[in-house]
Amino acid sequence: MTIKKIETSPQVYARIGGLAYLIIIVAGAMGEIFIRNKMIVPGDAAATTKNISASPLLWRVGVFGDLIMHVFDLVLGLVYYTLLKRVNKSLALLSLLFGLIQTAVLVANKMNLMMPLFLMEDAGYLKTFSQEQLQSLSYLSVKVHSYGFGFGLVFFAFECLIDGYLVFKSEFLPGFLGVMLCIVGVCYLLNTFLLIFSPGLEELLFSTVLGPLILIGELSMCLWLLIKGVNVEKWESMK
Repeated sequence: MTIKKIETSPQVYARIGGLAYLIIIVAGAMGEIFIRNKMIVPGDAAATTKNISASPLLWRVGVFGDLIMHVFDLVLGLVYYTLLKRVNKSLALLSLLFGLIQTAVLVANKMNLMMPLFLMEDAGYLKTFSQEQLQSLSYLSVKVHSYGFGFGLVFFAFECLIDGYLVFKSEFLPGFLGVMLCIVGVCYLLNTFLLIFSPGLEELLFSTVLGPLILIGELSMCLWLLIKGVNVEKWESMK
């Protein structure tokens, strides 16, 4: 008896990738923009701690949303590998590895966001710290998370650069999407560089230039995969 191999259409992978990307964008925006940015007061440990203690459930929702985002990071990475390995399998695999490292770093970094909740507990071992010390430790953990997030995005930047190159070289996705992904990668690299060497400038450029460019680039790729997908005929011709 002959068993016929059934292959999944690349359009199915494209739709899954687009949906995963959309979840990543929404979950990331919810946690970073609509929750943490509203609760963290730059340079003010007391106010930040007060905001978190007033809405601990909302803070937990932000953390959980980030974890969901990272789950779908893996889904998107697998979709990219499946689609782009026909252009260059070695580079597609390298991109997947960069994505895996990024996800591992960022998931581990979420423990820093749990620290403020731990420091607010009514535990005996915390009695050795004053209220001001607990607030400072809480704020410090939040600040460490922002740097850990930037460090993890270095690996995502290289993933974007590789995927952008592969998309540009492919014939089944528009070249302009590849260019936009490369721009996204450069923006993430520049953002982390400035985070280390000039934090003040990083905040200014991210809110005015880098952030919008990243959003446009990632949202364009997301919507194209979700709505248009790939040119199946050209994808199959690269077999």
